Amino acid sequence: MKNKRQKARLDRQKMWNSLSALHAHLIQLSETILNPLSQIPYTPPEGTPISPKSTLESLLSIKNSNPNPNNNAITETQLFNSIKDFTLACALLSSSQSSTHELLSWIPKNLAIEANSAFNELSNAYAESDLGARNERRISELLGVMSGGDGDGLVNEEKRLVIELMPEVLPLLKDGIKESSIDKSADGDEISAASARAPVGSAIVAAYQFRWFVTQVDYPHLGKLCNFVIPCALTALDHWSPQVKGQGMISFTHLAKNVNAAELSRYEDVILDACCQNIASDDEIWCHVVEMSVLLVTCIQRSDPRSPWFEKMLNEMLGHLERQPRNKDRRVAWLKFVEPLLHGIGLVLVAHFSRIFPLFFKWLHADDDETVLLIGG
Repeated sequence: MKNKRQKARLDRQKMWNSLSALHAHLIQLSETILNPLSQIPYTPPEGTPISPKSTLESLLSIKNSNPNPNNNAITETQLFNSIKDFTLACALLSSSQSSTHELLSWIPKNLAIEANSAFNELSNAYAESDLGARNERRISELLGVMSGGDGDGLVNEEKRLVIELMPEVLPLLKDGIKESSIDKSADGDEISAASARAPVGSAIVAAYQFRWFVTQVDYPHLGKLCNFVIPCALTALDHWSPQVKGQGMISFTHLAKNVNAAELSRYEDVILDACCQNIASDDEIWCHVVEMSVLLVTCIQRSDPRSPWFEKMLNEMLGHLERQPRNKDRRVAWLKFVEPLLHGIGLVLVAHFSRIFPLFFKWLHADDDETVLLIGG
């Protein structure tokens, strides 16, 4: 009995030592980002109640992670929460490089590169740690595969941590986006009412973090995470902000390229309806809505060329193009991405020639070579 107690005590000590080592490594990595971040001059735009810099500094303040007062050792839960916060910070820094929005455009490229490097280093350290080994079963159950390799069906170390965090992080990001969404039952100025409940900046930050998480995972693992990804992506598409919508569209585009139709079947009607509803989007994100809609309808309805979704999608797009035939950005985006939809609709396309040909004739006389080349191609 005494030997068993001693062994149990030694095992606990070994676990605490392992957790402490990973925690110390996490602190070191956070400081490599936090130190240069603190030196960047940044003032939030006037009237903006959210400061992304303050958000990042809070997420990266790993030292104050409330160690256990009895033995000064961090618990598994505390460490995992610190890892989650660090990853959210890296997600925001990395995704900022694709944004021109004033909330994120101040972040320099070298800091985003540093965040990517730090996250990859943490992912490898986590996979090799006792904590990662104990949580290996969680990801195996989630994906129905074994981890630890690069072969088909295996999860490599750099993907493991992202996948393991997604079931916990994505619902939080979904709630962050939804807080400033329009309440369909509200009276008066709906956007003002939504912004009064929660600043839209919070939703923009959450949308960029969400897109980063989704685009870190690809085939065949992303399909197993649809139940976490799709509700959040739909919430982003339902938001009034073009910035939030755009990140949802990019996420859906990545999803369509990395899952099969069966994995989307549970949500197919609500996804395609959301596509149709968003075809009226602003010019700045129209290229995203066209690419997303074409990929999703051809992925989901590939086996049913007579599906009414093909015709509905095409009618929506043609309607907007007919109203703005001289809008270069819209016509170029449509010509660039629409081909799979035209193939998918098959012979039914003949019924739409009377609407498509007049647009083509106008566009052939456009003063830009890109349009002419796309029509001719």
